[in-house]
Amino acid sequence: MTSTAKSPGIADRLGIGQGMVVQEFGFDDDVDMELRTAVEQAIGSGLVDDHEGVSDVALLWFREEDGDLVDTLVDTLGPLSPSGIIWLLTPKTGRHGYIEPSDIAEAVPTAGLASTASISAAPDWAGTRLVTVHNPKKR
Repeated sequence: MTSTAKSPGIADRLGIGQGMVVQEFGFDDDVDMELRTAVEQAIGSGLVDDHEGVSDVALLWFREEDGDLVDTLVDTLGPLSPSGIIWLLTPKTGRHGYIEPSDIAEAVPTAGLASTASISAAPDWAGTRLVTVHNPKKR
């Protein structure tokens, strides 16, 4: 299977398609360029990093040394549509910057999010799909 044949597969698995606005956070030289390219091909445009409008999906590359995960997740929510999703991309076990799953599990609800899926997003990156938790209004 060629790299080109795999590319649309990951975008589909991420739920990303034509015309979506995908905002990227935490870009650095260690991100998976094949994943980024697949997403750009799927949406038909480039990823945005400093976006003034509303985004459909946030790709958040996050490593242990990147600071406070809760604060970063909350910051990522700002430009996200109410029905949008965050893909939290973290280094896999044994990779530099690895984050313990328990740390993610603790941070996610604190940021007002829920984890709905986990995937192997790239050779060195795991993906966790996060959505906002809509709490009913208190009386």
